[in-house]
Amino acid sequence: MVYCLLTISPQLSSSFKVIAEGMTPPQRILFPPEKICMVWQQRQSAGAGLRNVGNTCFLNAVLQCLTYTPPLANYLLSREHSQACRQQGFCMMCIMEAHVNKVLRSVSAILPLAVLRAFRFIGEHFQLGREEDAHDFLCCTVNAMQRACLSASNE
Repeated sequence: MVYCLLTISPQLSSSFKVIAEGMTPPQRILFPPEKICMVWQQRQSAGAGLRNVGNTCFLNAVLQCLTYTPPLANYLLSREHSQACRQQGFCMMCIMEAHVNKVLRSVSAILPLAVLRAFRFIGEHFQLGREEDAHDFLCCTVNAMQRACLSASNE
């Protein structure tokens, strides 16, 4: 059975509804539903903007969308991932955690250097200075975050 939240209300976040019979349940649950908060856990003012350094508009748009997605931002602001992460080298969750914490605590525009440095790890086909597709970058970024979470759950 596959379950989904019936509502985004934090009070009802443990309510589930069966949406598909006959599907295999997941082998691992990376984020227990009761820990996913669909609304901001802390009041947040608008954070810093991102500086564009030659054709990075697509990257900035994706980072802004992810930064202001409450369930993801709540988790990243908790620093729970980096405290437990044992991954050597590139870890997109650690990069995003640092990015979100920096953006939401800054008042002046920042340059997302850590993301730019990890550009080729996020997607091998990406090249700095070249216009890229925001949807493609979003997919690759989310995949890289998922790989980091799966890697951490194997430890």
